[in-house]
Amino acid sequence: MTRLGDVATYINGFAFKPDDWSEEGLPIIRIQDLTGNSYQMNRYAGDYNPKYEVNRGDVLISWSASLGVYAWQGEKALLNQHIFKVVFDKCEVDRSFYVHQVAAILEKAASQAHGATMKHLTKPVFDALPFYLPDLPTQQRIADTLDKVSEGIEVCRRMLGELDLMVKAKFGEMFGDPTGNSFNLSVKPMTEVCEIIDGDRGKNYPNADEFSDEGYCLFLNAKNVTASGFNFDNCMYITKEKDDILRKGKLSRGDVVLTTRGTIGNLAFYTSDIPYEHMRINSGMVILRMNRKIINEVFFIEQFKMLLDDIKQKNASGSAQPQLPISAMREINILLPDIEQQKIFSEFVAKSNKSRLTLQQVLSKIELEQKVLMQKYFG
Repeated sequence: MTRLGDVATYINGFAFKPDDWSEEGLPIIRIQDLTGNSYQMNRYAGDYNPKYEVNRGDVLISWSASLGVYAWQGEKALLNQHIFKVVFDKCEVDRSFYVHQVAAILEKAASQAHGATMKHLTKPVFDALPFYLPDLPTQQRIADTLDKVSEGIEVCRRMLGELDLMVKAKFGEMFGDPTGNSFNLSVKPMTEVCEIIDGDRGKNYPNADEFSDEGYCLFLNAKNVTASGFNFDNCMYITKEKDDILRKGKLSRGDVVLTTRGTIGNLAFYTSDIPYEHMRINSGMVILRMNRKIINEVFFIEQFKMLLDDIKQKNASGSAQPQLPISAMREINILLPDIEQQKIFSEFVAKSNKSRLTLQQVLSKIELEQKVLMQKYFG
């Protein structure tokens, strides 16, 4: 065993300011560019210290707000603050072995990092984290095993991405581009195609002591509403008594949940197969209750996904905490083709979702295998 600080040198990125940004020059790597939450990259066209340069294959570690380790696969770029570039200059270590182990280390550290809402690792704490360093052949054997599992995960995710592209292509074939309304279809503001319902944010909003691991009503948190729909791996509940005194924010079957703060634009559809009878949204979400005479829920969800990049650009740029207020939803135009055509498209999506479910089940099994192996090798 050794320490992370004894394995490599860690170069923190430069504190680029908005005044440094340019439309030309080298991309600036920010945390959101690593996590996939960025809709555009900032660039820098001036002089820079070569130590901040990042090239394909360099290992990067985000140590503030979001903890993670990444092998950069993009073009030559420059490193922003709150990200380390790893320089392997202290001992003999296999890069793939290092990346796998640091991913496990950061996952553990995330739950212990100080800050209730922002995870953060100071340099002394980071350097002191323990690192398992066997001989190089052992490192390579472990890395090869974990690489194969990671490859299986990537194959599943790539196939899921291809299903998404197939659905988008079908939408385009039937209804055109929703951003520019290329088929010149009838449109209405989003606020007119669905009722938008806030949660109860008043004096009765649950405090931390009123949540439990079991209970009468599932109280949705940010982890429950993902880019892929509902995820119930981490749930918290409130009692029936607490549920009874809350006013707005209770879901009915057929409702769509939309995240509107932090990560904006995640959608989840409360269908009859969701195994919870009582569900409420938190303060970072709204309920969308469709006018079914004019719009189909599945058609709306897929259209909204295609509009999302444009929505984020208009509502998230320059904000530390991106938000999508109801006032902004009035500016979002929704295509309204014939309702029967919408239903035909919805049936196509349903068939695609059957394949998606099979792939997600395979993906879950491989991810479990990865978790078991990480525990075996790194504790």
